[in-house]
Amino acid sequence: MQIQESLAQEARRILQANDRGGFTIPTAGLYPFQWLWDAGFTALGWMRFDEKRAWQEFELLFQGQWPSGMLPHIIFHKPEPTYFPGPERWGVARTPPTSAISQPPVVASFVRWMLEQAQDQALAEAKARSLYPKILAYHRWFKRERDPHHTGLITSFHPWESGADNSPAWDEALARVEVDPGLPPYTRRDTSHVDPSQRPHQAEYDRFLTLLEVYKRAGFDQLRLLQECPFRVVSLLIDGVLHRANRDLLWLSERFGFGDEAEIAGWLEASQHGIESLWDEEAGLYFNRDLIKGAPIQVGVSASFMPLYAGTASPARAKRLLGTLEGWARQVRYLIPSTDPSSPRFEPQRYWRGPVWAVVNYLIALGFSEYGYAEMARRIRQDTLELAEGTGFSEYFHPLTGQGLGGGAFSWSAAIYLAWGQTSAIMR
Repeated sequence: MQIQESLAQEARRILQANDRGGFTIPTAGLYPFQWLWDAGFTALGWMRFDEKRAWQEFELLFQGQWPSGMLPHIIFHKPEPTYFPGPERWGVARTPPTSAISQPPVVASFVRWMLEQAQDQALAEAKARSLYPKILAYHRWFKRERDPHHTGLITSFHPWESGADNSPAWDEALARVEVDPGLPPYTRRDTSHVDPSQRPHQAEYDRFLTLLEVYKRAGFDQLRLLQECPFRVVSLLIDGVLHRANRDLLWLSERFGFGDEAEIAGWLEASQHGIESLWDEEAGLYFNRDLIKGAPIQVGVSASFMPLYAGTASPARAKRLLGTLEGWARQVRYLIPSTDPSSPRFEPQRYWRGPVWAVVNYLIALGFSEYGYAEMARRIRQDTLELAEGTGFSEYFHPLTGQGLGGGAFSWSAAIYLAWGQTSAIMR
């Protein structure tokens, strides 16, 4: 399936319209700041027609990096009243203001891909070299402050951090968070931009914001939060992305002679075992894990396929995952629904409880391709392109009808169309 040039032009126009002077907002109104993993995907889109601008996306992203190495999930470069919770609710005394949690760490992988694809190799090498120590510090933060016991798995403290905010995988863990009786009053902004039926419930938002208060009371001390935070889970999105990112960071270290290979290889060995411990043979899926309960979260979600992208799965497990996704495909028109469509928790229109997300499709299709399942990879790519061509560049899509959902003129959906659509190949 080839892309439509008129739609490719529209995708470029969206990125340019959402450019705020070196960083790209996801969409006007609903998300008016710079988000971490959004920045990675949008950089891939920029790379197709403006390489200098693509590298600038990461340079502005790292303006928000903390001294600890943590890279926040939101950088509040400029004030905007259309979004909640803004910097005043997070209470982070930094310039620029930021949030206090991270997000799936895609940057190292995307820097490698951009370096490999660049037409301007001199520029790409200079930018990748300058970004490397910042990315290394970020990955060291994950290991030091989110896996201090060297389990090979990262502890996540907030559903927002996983990228999949209201996934049914978090239902029980989030329900255990007691809403702070002194929670400051607030007015949501998201439901003024998007139909509430497509967004998280109010009860979830109360708990999301309660966790922010927990963060602030702990002074953002990660090791204290490991003991005190009432929400502690292993997210397959974070761990799968981080494992792949460490593989690519290792490649960058070797490429430039930085000499950090032994340290990074140790991380990879640990996370290989950690991720594979999340496999459920009976279900034919990987499951997220509830660290407070000490048990797998037995809900199939799109992140259950992320060990293919990470490259940790054995050939036998990859084949089982293929069979599982083929079963899902018989129940929906478009892959990949964010929740198992046979689950009673499947909601095809509500955010991360069922809709298709182009960016997750991109990662999982790459995984299937690398394991030799080209037909499934092509199916995922084709579905993704058809969704954009049918209803435009929406934030996410209905897996049964193809309806565009959430925000419109969305940067990362446009970027995926550009990054993936200009070639018939599955590979990046």
